[in-house]
Amino acid sequence: MEVDLPVSAVLAADCLLGEGVLWDADRAVVWFVDIKRRRLWHFDPASGSNRFAEAPAPIGWAVPAEGGLLLCGCKDGLYTFAPETDTFTKLCDVPGEPAGNRLNDACTDPWGRVWFGSMDDAEEQASGRFYVFDRGSIRPAGPSGISITNGPAVNRAGTRIYFTDTVAQKILVADLGEGGAGEARLFANTGALLPKAYPDGPVVDAEDHVWTGLYFGSCVARFSPAGELVATVALPARDITKMAFGGPDLRTAYVTSATKNMTGKDMIDTPQAGSLFAFTAPVAGFAQPRARLV
Repeated sequence: MEVDLPVSAVLAADCLLGEGVLWDADRAVVWFVDIKRRRLWHFDPASGSNRFAEAPAPIGWAVPAEGGLLLCGCKDGLYTFAPETDTFTKLCDVPGEPAGNRLNDACTDPWGRVWFGSMDDAEEQASGRFYVFDRGSIRPAGPSGISITNGPAVNRAGTRIYFTDTVAQKILVADLGEGGAGEARLFANTGALLPKAYPDGPVVDAEDHVWTGLYFGSCVARFSPAGELVATVALPARDITKMAFGGPDLRTAYVTSATKNMTGKDMIDTPQAGSLFAFTAPVAGFAQPRARLV
């Protein structure tokens, strides 16, 4: 089940809570966030150049959008980000969100909609839920009453959407179409398969398999379309958060990690924790659609 692949730390980002990694095909760069440090990172694998922009609030995700912008989810709502000027501009609030919540993870679908989740910033209350941003409007869509949401993730055909309930150690799936998402049902009970690990950010590959980072799991895991655990890839960090497919052939897996729950001894044992990692995946991903703002 474990696939032995060479893994490298391509950027020592020292993340407290690295998340939201994705590949920007137009710019040929990797974007990811450090939620707790309010940093929006970009990394150019061709040159090794990298830098971060300081977000106005804890930032859960950023996805490429139309007009050369990024759409970002922060603690206090949605922002656009202009990479040329490192400028964040408030777009809107998320109606009905409790003051103690923040936004955590997101993806786009083939229609340019952005699906995202919220959660209690203190990770105590089951106040999180999922939403969809559709050309300027936001509405609840998907499961609710969740402590830590992760995902969503959409398959290439746009027929399935995956929602993660991290604390419950479950990945859910719903049918998806241009009209929206159906009722969510159990896809994988990761707690039964990997009891010490917690499923974090998911992504779907070109073969319709679901990959997920495993917090406290030191690896990423791959699940078949039927929800069967088919492979794991070990990484040199304990708290693995999310994976994305990138590079010219979409065969490079980029993986974020976290250190916020680690002790001094933990850091001695895994000194590369908090880095952005990469390995050559056994299968390719697919290009992520840009978010439509209007």
